[in-house]
Amino acid sequence: MEKNLKPVVVLESLTAIGLILFWTGFFTIGLAPESPPPGYFEYEHSFPLPDLILAAALLAAAWMLRRGKPAGRTLSLVCAGALIFLGVLDFSFNIQNGMYAISAMDLVLNAFINAWCVLLGIWIALRLRQR
Repeated sequence: MEKNLKPVVVLESLTAIGLILFWTGFFTIGLAPESPPPGYFEYEHSFPLPDLILAAALLAAAWMLRRGKPAGRTLSLVCAGALIFLGVLDFSFNIQNGMYAISAMDLVLNAFINAWCVLLGIWIALRLRQR
């Protein structure tokens, strides 16, 4: 593995684990707000499958990068685009539906998740761009 790719491998792996843990928590301990806006559950329930596919892709990309396989770069770039899209889509829903104003906890959790996805996606894309 290229030494400069280790942070990418670590952050892709942590993000994949975070996605899995988020959905596990959502469906087991209830991470939903107490007074969600109309359509909240319909919206959220559309995400587990794509998020888990993204988590699997992030883990596969990290694994391939770690082993020096060129396909790891390609898959990482695909994941970067998916992360940016996911973060912007979620931000759009949250801002339009007042999700950031429900409580301090919802503000912190949602803003962190949205910013993490967008910023990590941009960072991966910049880190892996052709030189």
